[in-house]
Amino acid sequence: MRVIPAIDIIEGKCVRLSKGDYSTKKVYNEDPLEVAKEFEAHGIQYLHLVDLDGAKSKHIVNHKVLENIASKTNLKIDFGGGLKTNEDLHIAFESGAQQITGGSIAVKDKETFLGWLETYGPEKIILGADANNEKVAVSGWQEESDKDLVPFVQAYQKKGIKYVICTDISKDGMLEGPSFELYRKILSKTMTWKTLVSGSGVEDKQVIGINLIASGGISTFDELPKLAEIGCEGVIIGKAIYENRISLKQLENYMLENG
Repeated sequence: MRVIPAIDIIEGKCVRLSKGDYSTKKVYNEDPLEVAKEFEAHGIQYLHLVDLDGAKSKHIVNHKVLENIASKTNLKIDFGGGLKTNEDLHIAFESGAQQITGGSIAVKDKETFLGWLETYGPEKIILGADANNEKVAVSGWQEESDKDLVPFVQAYQKKGIKYVICTDISKDGMLEGPSFELYRKILSKTMTWKTLVSGSGVEDKQVIGINLIASGGISTFDELPKLAEIGCEGVIIGKAIYENRISLKQLENYMLENG
């Protein structure tokens, strides 16, 4: 399971929110690059970078922060927040994003999102399936849609989506543990069997499913192996790192042991 620390950006600073509420903003570092370099120094290879100003403004805002981190570290960056147009996407990839996450756009402008999936491929485009009470949330979590989470993910899986980040908003930033049951449900509902036939005619069944990245509520190190056991492909960790609930040394050792 990949370990993916999160950096959320408001006004160029590294912050965290609780349940997506901007009024709960807490600044952890004035320099996101400094934070990213510390992650890299502990063997971290991936970064989830969220443009919270972009999510609120509905267009990319903090692309200079992305460019700075991408050009001065080797972190593989997944970037999200406010990506609404082809131009936004172009700026994100030009600024150094390896992948982008589309959440609200996948709900409100399916045609554009599917166009991105077709143009850039499923390795580059992540579905952001953020939910409250199993209803998909949009617009930086300021709105709840009428879409049920699991059918929403299943529909995009049929269109070719391979990577899904799911944040249970009720858990985000609360340090109360992730939504194990929700992730089990998503994985069980998106798992399919594919029959492979070898040249000699021998049949073999292979499990095909999405790469589910858990996000929200991670509070202790012990939760990581549980998420891996469920079948999560990755885990995004934010406040637990910044509040010293999980140390970077613990994450470094985990990655070395699970290579």
